[in-house]
Amino acid sequence: MATPKQANLPQAAAPYLFLRVTGAVLLIMLLISVWARWYGQQVSLPRYCENPQGTLQHLEKVLVEERPAGDEARRPYIIAAKILFLLPRHQEEGQTAYLSRIRTYIQDTCR
Repeated sequence: MATPKQANLPQAAAPYLFLRVTGAVLLIMLLISVWARWYGQQVSLPRYCENPQGTLQHLEKVLVEERPAGDEARRPYIIAAKILFLLPRHQEEGQTAYLSRIRTYIQDTCR
């Protein structure tokens, strides 16, 4: 037979369990976010140093044309389009200013 203390224990621990689970989930989400940012800065962006002009040309086509690849290979355009997620456009930023900012960023990263 359970004593009154033991019977109330699961009810008293329930809010703390919720807080622990919520805290763990938030910590995992934060760690994933930090890791994704690190990966983008340390691994993904340096890949554009191999051919920065080609990447910028592909990115410009991605921004302007509906089907930039046409019948060509799509891979270079997909790689260039990843920049849109790694370095998103600022609100009210024009295409020329955005491409200039990307060009400067790639030059600074590749040094």
